[in-house]
Amino acid sequence: MTTTSLAGALKNRSKQVAKRLLGYDSRNWLRIRQIEAFTLFLEAGNRKAADVIEISPGWNRYWRAMCPNYRSVDFPAFDICSDRTDEQYSIVIADQVLEHVLRPQAAVQNIHAMTRSGGWTMVATPFLFRVHARPHDYNRWTPAGLKQLMVEGGFAEANVKVHGWGNKACARAHIGGPVRAYGLWRDLSNDEEYPLMVWAFAKKA
Repeated sequence: MTTTSLAGALKNRSKQVAKRLLGYDSRNWLRIRQIEAFTLFLEAGNRKAADVIEISPGWNRYWRAMCPNYRSVDFPAFDICSDRTDEQYSIVIADQVLEHVLRPQAAVQNIHAMTRSGGWTMVATPFLFRVHARPHDYNRWTPAGLKQLMVEGGFAEANVKVHGWGNKACARAHIGGPVRAYGLWRDLSNDEEYPLMVWAFAKKA
């Protein structure tokens, strides 16, 4: 390692230590409440030990680390609009995927087909968030819209619970710039008129 690169590494390490001492939180601000909700849901009744499959956007590691009986299929190579697994699972996760699919109702129908009777689907997608093509970005839903999508995809309305989180401060921080870390003492209050992230828990009858 050169002197310059060593100095740079030491500087970065010093910044990380200083941030940690100050209480700096590097989590993605707009996803904190959604990830907490998914975590609590998986921990309840030890659901995390069940057979879990994720239709993954290719980068999520949260649920892989948490669930011992986990497998994934990566979108878009696995096109959830037209593809489904032969097996059914106790928990099917689609976290940050549905905004990227061309035919979301077909996608949810396939998710429903992959969910075992009595099993659960967990879906999360942004609402007030910049366009981010991976490889395309087609859709946004309010909590009510996401619930309707899940119902049209085959889940009974009574078995779908939807949630949303966001506020003006978080929305302003994400306009015109990169995703911001929670940082220091940012606002986690919820304003129902400004949802940045929406999610649903849907049980298959």
